[in-house]
Amino acid sequence: MSDTHSGVFYITTPIYYVNDRPHIGHGYCTILADVLARFHRLFGQETYFLTGTDEHGQKVQEAAVKRGMSSQAHVDDMHRHFRDLWPTLHVSNDDFIRTTEPRHVRVVQHALQLLWDRGLIYRGEYEGFYSPRVEKFFAADELVDGKCPETGGEVHQIKESNYFFRMSQYRDALVAHIHAHPDFIRPESRRNEVLGFLKQPLQDLCISRPKARLEWGIPLPFDPDYVTYVWFDALLNYCTAAGLYLDDERFAHLWCGVHHLIGKDILTTHSVYWTTMLMALELPLPRHIIAHGWWLVDRTKMSKSLGNVVDPLAMKDKYGVDSLRYFLMREMVVGLDADFTEEAFLKRHNFDLANDLGNLANRLAKFVQRSMGGVVPAPGEGSGTPHDDDLRAMATGLPARVRELVEDLRIEAAVEAVMNLVRRINRYVAETEPFKVIKTDPAHAAGAVYHALEGLRFALNLLAPIMPGKCSELLAAIGAPPPVTSLDALRWGDLPAGAAVTLQDAPFPRHEVPTFQAADPGAAPAPARKPGKAGAAAREAGPSGAPGPADATPAPMGVAQAGVASGDPSAAPAKVTYDHFAALDLRVGTVLAAEAVAKSDKLLRLDVDLGEARPRQVVAGIAKAYAPADLVGRQFLFVANLEPRKVFGLLSEAMVLAGHDDDGLAAFSPLRPLPAGAKAS
Repeated sequence: MSDTHSGVFYITTPIYYVNDRPHIGHGYCTILADVLARFHRLFGQETYFLTGTDEHGQKVQEAAVKRGMSSQAHVDDMHRHFRDLWPTLHVSNDDFIRTTEPRHVRVVQHALQLLWDRGLIYRGEYEGFYSPRVEKFFAADELVDGKCPETGGEVHQIKESNYFFRMSQYRDALVAHIHAHPDFIRPESRRNEVLGFLKQPLQDLCISRPKARLEWGIPLPFDPDYVTYVWFDALLNYCTAAGLYLDDERFAHLWCGVHHLIGKDILTTHSVYWTTMLMALELPLPRHIIAHGWWLVDRTKMSKSLGNVVDPLAMKDKYGVDSLRYFLMREMVVGLDADFTEEAFLKRHNFDLANDLGNLANRLAKFVQRSMGGVVPAPGEGSGTPHDDDLRAMATGLPARVRELVEDLRIEAAVEAVMNLVRRINRYVAETEPFKVIKTDPAHAAGAVYHALEGLRFALNLLAPIMPGKCSELLAAIGAPPPVTSLDALRWGDLPAGAAVTLQDAPFPRHEVPTFQAADPGAAPAPARKPGKAGAAAREAGPSGAPGPADATPAPMGVAQAGVASGDPSAAPAKVTYDHFAALDLRVGTVLAAEAVAKSDKLLRLDVDLGEARPRQVVAGIAKAYAPADLVGRQFLFVANLEPRKVFGLLSEAMVLAGHDDDGLAAFSPLRPLPAGAKAS
């Protein structure tokens, strides 16, 4: 992932829109970028970390009007909520860019003028459906039930003269680049999503708004009656901060190692709009575009309009910033969604940090202070058993493993690998029993405690990018040097004997976990299952996720995958010829990954192996019957040759078959495992 041979790791977050204050979604992305930056500094790379705020556009202008202030005053006020938050979350960004800064305005106008001079921007008439929430136009056939395909929100039909970027002429070059660089877009499911999007004709991009409708934006250098479309403006921030058109040598140096970290909801803008803009400007494409998932509450994306947003300030103040960072990094797999609950947070804090890590440090410190003069003992000869060598081998082999996992974006696995070392140290203490033998064999006890503290030092250094504050405190409290600045400097035996052990209190106090009322054991049992109706899990009445009536007829073939088609089982279905049936490509598929689709209680997004060169993305209305984690590794029957269709902005490339009755649905599975792609006959 890191292309470490390049020597530079330039990591960017999206620049956050200042129409409201930051929430945990912003916090997660920025903390993840910070963790990656801290690890790559440990790997010996020159690291540059950029974040910032996106301060133009219609939503900003409307928010300012609602507050009764100018747009500039509004963004000056709102950007501080982001800038001031990051240090309190231990974020170590090197730069914070604002799109209203003069340096950025100059770069945007210079880039626009270049494209205009090259004939890559033209003026034209446009009529389409505009979504204020995403500030994008959509064609009529892209709408879902007359709504925005990305959000399900309202759209407005608009006809006006505007300026357009000739994005369409770069489609083939972009597809070729993605195929030539398989890890350009990560994870693979997002790469497949972009390739699916690019199977359709690519339209030119409207890159302006008339001042008569929107005043708050960067004026076009070749027509002052128009301002720049917010995405064209915002995306160039990554180049501005690196020095484009301002310091060519610095730009070339940093840009060779640029990695964009984004939320999956802005995948198209970064993987298609941004990449084609760079091609037109004759600039190199990023090394990687990394799309992470969403934090969900009850399988719904956190949204201010839904009132389910978690305030990161409140979380860190209530439980500690390092515990919050640990939970966010340990709980979410990069690329997949994760469900947030306070219960899950507290269990992770209590089990991993209070019980395993905190209790280990506290027990060792108290023993040293009580029985060893309060200083790190000399290692001595140890116990003469294999336990010492086993612990040393595990600890000294861990830095390379952590580096491998981090470079593969498996942050949660890297954290778990370190916590396995912590658990191994706890077992080591139980095996060597220094507390029991301190009087009869003090040399054995001293050696065991030294080895345990040294193993703990390794663990804390490897957790420092996750919990920089607490790990630094704990290292000092157990008599260890400050965190290493390079993994090469993490060597066994560098814990200085005789150093004072000063830890006084439990480093991670336990918190009470809320209790939830269990189901009533005396409740009546569920009714027996009734004969069902067979149907394809592939239909939905509309983007809201509300199903149609129970006796609704199936939607026409080709409607985007989203729900369950059901019909009257007593009605005689129309007969089809064998040739018609044989035209269906029914295959066994293995589910490789599954996640909930935001804002729908019915939809799941699946990555399915159908025996092809790449997995397919399938959007299926089975969320009420299956949890995502229960699907991974299972096999079901799919219709593989339906025309792909978009649902909620996701391209669905197949249909899962299921039976349906009054108790819900059950997807059809083979009775024994079959090779992925095996055909039904």
